[in-house]
Amino acid sequence: QVQLVESGGGLERPGGSLRLSCVASGSSLGIRAVGWYRQAPGKERELVVCITGGSIARYKDSVKGRFTASRDNAKNTVFLQMDRLKPEDTAVYLCNEVAGCLSSDPIPSGSWGKGTQVTVSS
Repeated sequence: QVQLVESGGGLERPGGSLRLSCVASGSSLGIRAVGWYRQAPGKERELVVCITGGSIARYKDSVKGRFTASRDNAKNTVFLQMDRLKPEDTAVYLCNEVAGCLSSDPIPSGSWGKGTQVTVSS
């Protein structure tokens, strides 16, 4: 079973950028779809972007044009480039395998890791 570990979070000012990484171990990512999720304090976890094995990405409306997902299958890594960050992007960001990435109801299908904290504040 593939295990995913997130990194790259931190404290950034509004308008700044961060790049998150999601590295797979235990098994190859292959053509698995991977989603970046986030959970802010007191809020439910939400899917930010899902990227298929062929690098087709589907974004949450509020991050379109600011966030870019990509993947390097040879390195078993999925990235999330976050630009023009806003305070409302503050959350723990997690990655997970996703079933039905491009469907109307994508579902996380793997195990959850600890995530990486992103804080956007001046």
